[in-house]
Amino acid sequence: MKTTKKEVGGTSFHGTVMNCSVSTLKKVLGEPVYDGNTGDDKVNFEWNMETNDGDVFTVYDWKEYRSINEDEVIEWHIGGFNESATEEAKYEIREAIVKA
Repeated sequence: MKTTKKEVGGTSFHGTVMNCSVSTLKKVLGEPVYDGNTGDDKVNFEWNMETNDGDVFTVYDWKEYRSINEDEVIEWHIGGFNESATEEAKYEIREAIVKA
């Protein structure tokens, strides 16, 4: 899994979620491509990534509508072009968290 420069436009939510903190995601995914932690928009943080197989995915909070403490565990959406890519992304993120 790595940060991607591939186009992520057209990715969408397929029901894949995970719970963890911003600080944990930063450890395993790096800095987000979007960090607007004001609570004024539908998303405060977003990462654009790709799986080891090259499938693109996004990780983002959804409709928290508040500033998020970076150590608080919240639900994250994983978007992609299909459910199998989002489930693989979730698996790779979990593996990276265990190894971190």
